[in-house]
Amino acid sequence: MKHMRLFLIFFGLTLTTQAQTGLTCEHLANPIGIDVRQPRLSWKMNSTERNAKQSAYEIRVATTADFAAQSIVWNSGKVASDASVLQEYKGKAPESGKRYFWQVRIWDGSGKESAWSETAFWEMGLLNASDWKARWIEPEKTVDTAKANPISLVRKAFSLKKPIASARVYVTAHGLYELFLNGKRVGNDQLTPGWTSYNRRLQYQVYDITDLLKNGQNAIGAMLADGWYRGELAWSGRRNFYGKKLGLLCQIQVRYQDGSQEVIKTDDSWKTAQNGPVRSSEIYHGETYDARMELGGWAEAGYNDKSWAKVGVANHPLTNLVATAGVPVRKIQELKPVRIFRTPEGTLVADMGQNMVGWVRLKVSGTAGTKITLRHT
Repeated sequence: MKHMRLFLIFFGLTLTTQAQTGLTCEHLANPIGIDVRQPRLSWKMNSTERNAKQSAYEIRVATTADFAAQSIVWNSGKVASDASVLQEYKGKAPESGKRYFWQVRIWDGSGKESAWSETAFWEMGLLNASDWKARWIEPEKTVDTAKANPISLVRKAFSLKKPIASARVYVTAHGLYELFLNGKRVGNDQLTPGWTSYNRRLQYQVYDITDLLKNGQNAIGAMLADGWYRGELAWSGRRNFYGKKLGLLCQIQVRYQDGSQEVIKTDDSWKTAQNGPVRSSEIYHGETYDARMELGGWAEAGYNDKSWAKVGVANHPLTNLVATAGVPVRKIQELKPVRIFRTPEGTLVADMGQNMVGWVRLKVSGTAGTKITLRHT
């Protein structure tokens, strides 16, 4: 009887707890650098009630996280609807580079109102060609475009003299790029900026680099490779399908704690070299790396680049630039060989145990100039 009484007490509770979770904008959690001018917002309803459902919702969007009245740029009002996926923002036109905070609250099937959800945000990219203060730079004056060439390096040193509140970098390339700031890799995306029909749509990436910058001297550098832009494409043997020269377009926007801003951009002050360790790099034909030519500290402040050449500046159109729309290529897992063995012919084989896409990390020792060849199959 004691147990029965406890059961009845529990059964009599009214379970009305509900909350909105999983807030996304354009399918992404707190994205930065989007260029959709009316972003679509989604959320999930959580409830401890049986057969719970949403009967209405209200969205509010502001330019400050406290949702002060003067910062509200849109309030949907109470909307009678069970929809919670891809609800379009219909407020004031968003501004380039600006962050917007949003929340949602809902009403359940019996008309009970929830609290406001957790706060989410989205941040706009550069919406207009005029927002780009950077110029296209091209590292090579002359190059043999009939073959794979060494990766081009570009760099610039710069100084920041005030306490930093936040910083973003907007970057893309003709070819593939990897970006470095004060010697550290920016982001973890691979094969950027991705493969599109470059003359029509060239994706740019946006990264939060606040923690990579420092007061005083800084340096930014990039590695540029042929990629799909001018490398051998597919199996036709054709090269230079989209262009013959590699290029970088890069713009850092720094906001200081006093509210002022500064832009560091690609222009004719950058310098370039092709004497790095990556002697060739191809989508379909792999990479040649000469460890004897490593350049320690080339993307750090204080590096001696007096022997480096000046970059060229090009007037490519900016109207084809679009924010990244696809899922980025990233390292997601590290595998170790399930066995290592030699074939009867003497070839050393590392069996990874599954079909995969990736690259190999290995440690070797030997005399300088020893050649090691890795083949994937």
